[in-house]
Amino acid sequence: MRRKTSIPPSPLPQRHGVDPVRVRLPPSEEWETVGAYLVARLSGAAPGAVEAMLASGLVVAADGVPVAARTPYTPGLWLWFHRDLPPEVPVPFRLDVVHRDDHLVVADKPHFLATTPRGSHVTETALARLRGELGVPALGAAHRLDRLTAGLVLFTVRPEERGAYQTLFGERRVRKEYEAIAPYDPSLALPRTVRSRILKERGVLQAREVEGAPNAETLVELVGRRGDLGRYRLTPRTGQTHQLRVHMSALGVPILGDPLYPVVTGPVPAGDFRRPLQLLARSLEFTDPVTGVEHRLRSGRTLRAWESYEDWAGGEGR
Repeated sequence: MRRKTSIPPSPLPQRHGVDPVRVRLPPSEEWETVGAYLVARLSGAAPGAVEAMLASGLVVAADGVPVAARTPYTPGLWLWFHRDLPPEVPVPFRLDVVHRDDHLVVADKPHFLATTPRGSHVTETALARLRGELGVPALGAAHRLDRLTAGLVLFTVRPEERGAYQTLFGERRVRKEYEAIAPYDPSLALPRTVRSRILKERGVLQAREVEGAPNAETLVELVGRRGDLGRYRLTPRTGQTHQLRVHMSALGVPILGDPLYPVVTGPVPAGDFRRPLQLLARSLEFTDPVTGVEHRLRSGRTLRAWESYEDWAGGEGR
């Protein structure tokens, strides 16, 4: 049985709530120096950027000592450094905390704010904000919510307990309810359970339904109607990527503000917070795997198109 490698603690602190990058040099005879490896590994960096980091002592080993470009290549060596983060457009909406104890933080996330650092969204994320605002650098996400979706997200306070909470979601022991605003179709018989097989390919924006055994299941209920709009309660029994958006689009009632379903629209300029996706993670219910407490948590947010379609269509998100 292969022994799991022990990862040393980071010698660098977080910056703006973001962890430093950690790299372990792989077994290889291809590189003679650390600098040669990092230039090859970080090939997407600006010309000269890696060399400048090394020259400035910004790349360190486990003992916190800077590593030079000419340091001999040593397989298994751990290195840390901070990325040079480009400016991000601030998401100008509040991030509320609806529950906090010694083990958990449950946040009520606004539209447009990513859950965790990914791609071009690094500091403008719920995780980075909460780490700074709450002073809990070890905070970690137990699951993720799409950047365009608002509502409840669960974070763990202690890294050693994170796996227990992630298992709750992996084993579908968390009851989740979502709310969505979409067109009203009088011919659509509801409630109904939608089952299909959803495939999400890496590098492809849309997920799609394909032939085969179902891997996605959603209970769809109509809970209100205002003219041509319907207010829907969506209860997912699985957790495929974009599942709710795919299923609502397949029913012929795509969620308002969806830039991917049924068709991909043009990219929205950074800072354009108009017409947010009208999807909200309304509630989470679960038995705490550490304390045994029964949690029933609910978002305090509302979907703007239901309050005033004209306001949503012409105004800012939140």
